[in-house]
Amino acid sequence: SASTGPPPPVPGRPPLVAAAMFAAVPFIRAAAANSRRGALAGALGARRHLSLHEYQSLALFQDFGVAVPKIAVAHSVTEATEIAKGFPGDEVVIKTQVLAGGRGLGHFKENNFQGGVHIIKKDKAAEFAEKMLGKTLVTKQTGAAGKPCNVVMFAEKFQIKTEKYFAILMDRGSGGPIMIGSKTGGTSIEDIAAKDPSAIVKSPVDIMEGLSSAQAKEMAVKMGFEGAKADAAAVSIENLYKVFIECDCTMVEINPFAELTDGRVIVCDAKVGFDDNAEFRQMAIHDKRDMSQEDPQEVEAKKYDLNYIKLDGSVACMVNGAGLAMSTMDLLALVGGSPANFLDVGGAANKDTICAAFKIIQGDPDVKSIFINIFGGIMRCDVIADGVVAAVKEVGLSKPLIVRLVGTNVEQGKKIIQESGLDVMAISDFTEAAKKAVEMAKLAK
Repeated sequence: SASTGPPPPVPGRPPLVAAAMFAAVPFIRAAAANSRRGALAGALGARRHLSLHEYQSLALFQDFGVAVPKIAVAHSVTEATEIAKGFPGDEVVIKTQVLAGGRGLGHFKENNFQGGVHIIKKDKAAEFAEKMLGKTLVTKQTGAAGKPCNVVMFAEKFQIKTEKYFAILMDRGSGGPIMIGSKTGGTSIEDIAAKDPSAIVKSPVDIMEGLSSAQAKEMAVKMGFEGAKADAAAVSIENLYKVFIECDCTMVEINPFAELTDGRVIVCDAKVGFDDNAEFRQMAIHDKRDMSQEDPQEVEAKKYDLNYIKLDGSVACMVNGAGLAMSTMDLLALVGGSPANFLDVGGAANKDTICAAFKIIQGDPDVKSIFINIFGGIMRCDVIADGVVAAVKEVGLSKPLIVRLVGTNVEQGKKIIQESGLDVMAISDFTEAAKKAVEMAKLAK
């Protein structure tokens, strides 16, 4: 069969952005999909996959019969005080709820309070909740901006005897779900794989036949569970697979999957991604989406059905069609620039949609120039031109704008822009337009 990997590098040529999208993403990177600034593949994954908070994921697991610890959540200091009293013993675990890894080693921006996960005396619940709620947690995965903490989760304190790692995700190689496991858990799977690749166990699942009890038990044993503990782990593995399939998940990651000193085998921490394409049949799950954890520009784009992903470059792109969008980003890289976003307005966009798209990209402070590249097929050039003119008249034009229009109603589109009196650089040649966009971005810096 044809290779799904990226083309070989060409000497002297920068790596292609779009090619990275089609590279087979290693499972160890799928576990870190939330850290999306590094590669477009990770970015697209983050955009397409709904993520739930830990407490939401654990509640969902419990509904499917997966063994989880006792938990409760608080949205205020007063709630935190009362909830902590309901746990057995003198101590309880408090965990900040933000959609990012590395919470335990993070810090809160406003008060520099260290750590988003603590074991505390129950009578200290209000003190710790006060330091977390309404604050911004900064971790390795959030970047300097951090993410707001609006909820804290309390969990029962328990002693872990052994920690394992377990995940289910879709695998291009096997053409279906694949289970990933390790006898070592509690730390990042990337670190485990780097230290000892043989510690990783992989087991593809036939998506038509599903996961059998025997295969679940075999996986549990390979992960290091023994005897009755292996049976208990197998039950949770089977039920986790049910969650993965029935809830249209893109990833279910458990770290750690632990055996406790009291004999229980439970899911201690979880990261779950859901396919946005299945929102129409998973409304109850998608209604739990926490917009405060997402990029505001991506949230705004979603309202207009725009395929938008913020990136780290300085040249904003507005393009119709994912293929042309990726080609545009590749060309920007080849001529020495970098894209500030992926933005496909699609074929069904109208004047209002184009206006919204323009406002989003011009409102990005990292953008130094704007490149509109339209091949009019289903999407007509005059509709794009109308939308751009309307947006500029409403919000003004504060950044260099390069426009390339080709295809359906191109002459009408060019006429609309020319008669608008806007300070627009209209260039028909794709490469020349990209070069100009990069040049203007560098001058603006």
